[in-house]
Amino acid sequence: MLSDLITKLLLVFFGYAYPAFECFKAVENHPYNNQQLRFWCHYWIIVTAITVVERLPMYGEAKLAFLVYLWFPKTKGSDVVYEVFLRPLVMQYEPDMEERFRNLRAKSGELLQFYLQNFTEKGHVLFLDCLRHMVSTRPLAPRTETEGILQQSADAVRNPAILFKLRLTAEEVEEDAVVAESLKWRRRFL
Repeated sequence: MLSDLITKLLLVFFGYAYPAFECFKAVENHPYNNQQLRFWCHYWIIVTAITVVERLPMYGEAKLAFLVYLWFPKTKGSDVVYEVFLRPLVMQYEPDMEERFRNLRAKSGELLQFYLQNFTEKGHVLFLDCLRHMVSTRPLAPRTETEGILQQSADAVRNPAILFKLRLTAEEVEEDAVVAESLKWRRRFL
């Protein structure tokens, strides 16, 4: 199940998001570069054709028959497909493909670094916001002042986050109250 999720995420990223971004750049940065625009138009035509073919009835059966054809000893399908279709196509475009793969590797590393950095920064802020929210929600008020003092000291000993809350500035406490109120409002309508 996790591998399916990872595969789907990689498919969305490398199959749709990255090509869409490259296509956007080609349109915006090089509007008169017909060769690059043609390349991305070809890509999207092929992706659409694959998507349409996958939706056809009996696609799974046709794929199974094709795979058996490829490995079955009497048909020698893999030799035919390789020699007639794949080899000439790859040999014709090999230098260009190699250059594109090099560029893709370089850009994907930068993109991955950007997203990881952005995720860690946002994750850190989100974690602190959640922690502040958890600390700002108070249990029911004690009946007497003495019970209140005892309860606060017991809470502080059991939960170090309360000590963290006590160190917050007045501005942060006010901000936490606004966040808590907005969360209560959201819960009512969800």
